[in-house]
Amino acid sequence: MVSLLLPVIYLAFISLGLPDSLLGSAWPVMYQELGTSVSAAGIISMIISAGTIVSSLNSDRLNTRFGTGKVTAVSVLTTAVALFGFSISHSFWALCLWGIPYGLGAGSVDAALNNYVALHYKARHMSWLHCMWGVGCSTGPVVMSWAISHLNWNKGYLIISIFQIVLTLVLFLSLPLWQKPAGAAEEDTSVPAERSFSSLIRVPGVKEVLICFFCYCAVESTAGMWAASYCTLFRGIDAQRAASWASLFYIGITIGRFICGFVTMKLNDQNMIRLGQFFIAVGAVLMLLPFGDSLLFIGLILIGLGCAPIYPSIIHETPANFGADLSQGIIGIQMAFAYVGTCLMPPVFGVLGQHISFGLYPVFLMAILILMVVMAERMHRVTAEKRNSYKANY
Repeated sequence: MVSLLLPVIYLAFISLGLPDSLLGSAWPVMYQELGTSVSAAGIISMIISAGTIVSSLNSDRLNTRFGTGKVTAVSVLTTAVALFGFSISHSFWALCLWGIPYGLGAGSVDAALNNYVALHYKARHMSWLHCMWGVGCSTGPVVMSWAISHLNWNKGYLIISIFQIVLTLVLFLSLPLWQKPAGAAEEDTSVPAERSFSSLIRVPGVKEVLICFFCYCAVESTAGMWAASYCTLFRGIDAQRAASWASLFYIGITIGRFICGFVTMKLNDQNMIRLGQFFIAVGAVLMLLPFGDSLLFIGLILIGLGCAPIYPSIIHETPANFGADLSQGIIGIQMAFAYVGTCLMPPVFGVLGQHISFGLYPVFLMAILILMVVMAERMHRVTAEKRNSYKANY
């Protein structure tokens, strides 16, 4: 059963990643055809992210009532319908309307699959699960680049929509497999004493990890959303080439998360997070150096490699930092803050890019990274002190 279900789960996460990179890679062409400003992509991004926040906060209730398999299948179907809507849209406001189901579908499947894998599979599968998301994100710009070159951006959305529809059929056929996999990791059956937001936010270290998660997703979403626009509008690269270069960031994430599945056997979560932050910093610095496009090429890959271990490592270390009885509630809040970062920060950079310069792209990423590092180190210090105090008392 494990061998049958895991490919379905991985395929579902590929489908989650495919749409995430389409808007950023196609926007240099889209905004001109739609007759809107270059920063307007941030509005669409905010609408999509707002939908993911709403659906992720309701994922526990939906999963309890309908089960992970059904929630995943319906979520992918919802996303497929929204992508089809994008493929037939020729106005900015139509894209905004279709962005609502786009986000609602993405948030539900993200939260459902992360929770399912965290409960039923070992840590390496969490890293490889997010590697599959990177496969989707890396493939999306390639498909869009081909569509822009040979057809148009609408057809790029149509191709991805067809893939999502096929996957929906696979997911509905796989519904009998969605039970606890034989031989999988045992689920913690303890029931948290307190699950409200107000009680969880007072746990030492939680505020820091929420800011850290916000910053990570701000870096990831801003880097992915505006990579093509930075290449085109500031570095002077043509739109087709820029769309394909935007995939370098997601290729870095994909390769990195595949490798991280093995590296986690040697390094703990805290050091995996530090390693990722180091690579992001190096990538941003390389993009600032005035030595041609070759360093830009390398920098985009390194930023992707740096992003690779951070998200899955923060999720995986939550039970160790805060206790298994509180981990489920805290992970839910973490994902909500992640979506808030995704919702707010790309539009902020879009405004800065339009009114100041898109050359601020690596500087903006570095500034958020510094705050992320400070919050991560403070969180680890606070939770370590808490664990040491507990051991000293007992």
